[in-house]
Amino acid sequence: MTENDVRAPRWPGYAEVHRVTTLLRREAVGGMLLVIAAIAAIIWANSPASDAYFAVRDFRFGYEPWHLELSVGAWAADGLLAIFFFLVGLELKREIVVGSLRRFSTAIVPITAAAAGVAVPALIYVVIVASQPSLLAGWAIPAATDIAFAVAVLALVGSHLPGPLRIFLLTLAVVDDLIAIAIIALFYTSDISLLPLAVFAVLVAIYGVIAHRGRAWFARHRWAAWVVLLPIGFAAWAFLHASGVHATIAGVALAFTIPVAPSRRRPETNGMDLAEEFEHRFRPLSAGIAVPIFAFFAAGVSVGGGEGLARAIMDPVTIGVVAGLVLGKPIGILLGVRVLTLVTKVRLDPALKWIDLAGVGLLAGIGFTVSLLIAELSFPAGSPHTDDAKIAIMVASLLASLLAASVLLVRNRRYKQLALAEDLDADGDDVPDVYQQPIPPKGRPSA
Repeated sequence: MTENDVRAPRWPGYAEVHRVTTLLRREAVGGMLLVIAAIAAIIWANSPASDAYFAVRDFRFGYEPWHLELSVGAWAADGLLAIFFFLVGLELKREIVVGSLRRFSTAIVPITAAAAGVAVPALIYVVIVASQPSLLAGWAIPAATDIAFAVAVLALVGSHLPGPLRIFLLTLAVVDDLIAIAIIALFYTSDISLLPLAVFAVLVAIYGVIAHRGRAWFARHRWAAWVVLLPIGFAAWAFLHASGVHATIAGVALAFTIPVAPSRRRPETNGMDLAEEFEHRFRPLSAGIAVPIFAFFAAGVSVGGGEGLARAIMDPVTIGVVAGLVLGKPIGILLGVRVLTLVTKVRLDPALKWIDLAGVGLLAGIGFTVSLLIAELSFPAGSPHTDDAKIAIMVASLLASLLAASVLLVRNRRYKQLALAEDLDADGDDVPDVYQQPIPPKGRPSA
């Protein structure tokens, strides 16, 4: 290996793999609740009591002078989902400061994979709906990966998959979410009011200064964040909503102000920095309440019987979204990584096999939370294409889950056999020996 070679993530430390594995296990619970909420919504929306479902979803409340008189469904999409994006922002900042994105050599592969995994599905969708220009507004619907849903499936079927593959998926999904957030901010925002936007920026700055100055205090006292930071965060969210920018972006902006301690300097309080502490506290609120409620009000689509289902199947939006997620995601991810390794000196970790990356690519085709949000933003209110897009998202997510599970279960069985054939912890220190071995020689992954 020459000094000019760049090698992408190689045998990450056991502590990092343990952290990511723990995160995946927590997300599995949220993924299950997400599925249950979506199924319940579909059943209710297509039952004899469907009018009650839509009456609840469309019921409006709030304070109009502050631009906050919203329907229940809008409160879930604009308000509760900001909690989910706050956690995405925390995880993204942690990856940038102390994780896989802190070095170019370890970040370039998942970043390239995520970018290609967004571009190819969008291109497939555009090609399919090109004959109807009015449908092009939905180009970003198949671009997003649902991090909670995807890691839930991986946690269920991938108990013996290599640590680098798990880290690759998590980093890919986080970068994918960041791209989706940028798309929402840039392409699904209109009529921006500068004064509320300026107030939002000031409030975020105040939020960040208080979080930094009082990080030890907030870490020691659980009530402090609710009393001090929550009101400021809510005010920032309200002003961003009033500005015309989608309010969920506030969650990411606020999360980026939370301090993350470098790995070499651990904080004194609770053994965690404030970002870890907040992630630990707020993840149950996101996974157990915010995201399931959003899914419940976003996934409720009235199919309209056989005739409605036939119309939905023939809609180019449906075909484009399904093709983009199920085909475009794995093709984009594999193509992006392959081109990167061909035209640069970047080399994949020998632990990452192409067949494993294909399984992760299929898994990335699970577009649920963010895809449903973009579907609601893409077409005018009441458009049948919105419902068709939601049906397509759920069908594609199911297909992607089944295809990914079929690949990863086979690979998981193979890794389990290898684990049984070797003594993975010969020295008895509870750390698998693979994480204590020298870096293997340079080589490209094999199938």
